[in-house]
Amino acid sequence: MYLIETELATMELMKGELSMINSAVEHMLTENKEKFLIPANIVANVLENNNLYHAFLVLTRIKYAKIVVLDNDGRYKGLLSLAMITEQMFETETINVEKLKTIKVADVMQTDAPTISDPYDVEQDLHLLTDQPFLPVVADNGDFTGIVTRRELFKAINHLVHDIDEEYDIITKDQM
Repeated sequence: MYLIETELATMELMKGELSMINSAVEHMLTENKEKFLIPANIVANVLENNNLYHAFLVLTRIKYAKIVVLDNDGRYKGLLSLAMITEQMFETETINVEKLKTIKVADVMQTDAPTISDPYDVEQDLHLLTDQPFLPVVADNGDFTGIVTRRELFKAINHLVHDIDEEYDIITKDQM
């Protein structure tokens, strides 16, 4: 068993914010870090040159609200949501599904969504997954390598909060 040190954890500057994850906490969060990355070959995606009708069918079948967009070479291009697609179907007084066959994914996809290159940077993942259900993992050359989901990180947090006292003796500052 280890003693959790109550002194300030090692601080580092990350994107203009102070990083302060305690080393013991980070250790427990990353014990199963290999599960953080869901590899690209099993992540549903659409191509930027697909039409929205195809993307609508894919999203509806897999029951996701948002999907990764790639180019023909497997490079990350953006994200596409059901809301983005349905917005294109609306006309003044009707819904025109056929219209989706004439619009390309690239014309409506989100290109400014946050991406990461290191799926095991817990500080970054926690910060970004606050507002995103998943984070695309993109290599420096643009290749899509997978996603990190909020769900997988929550599993690590669940492990931490339920098992920390099995690995560490926790004491408060006033007990020292």
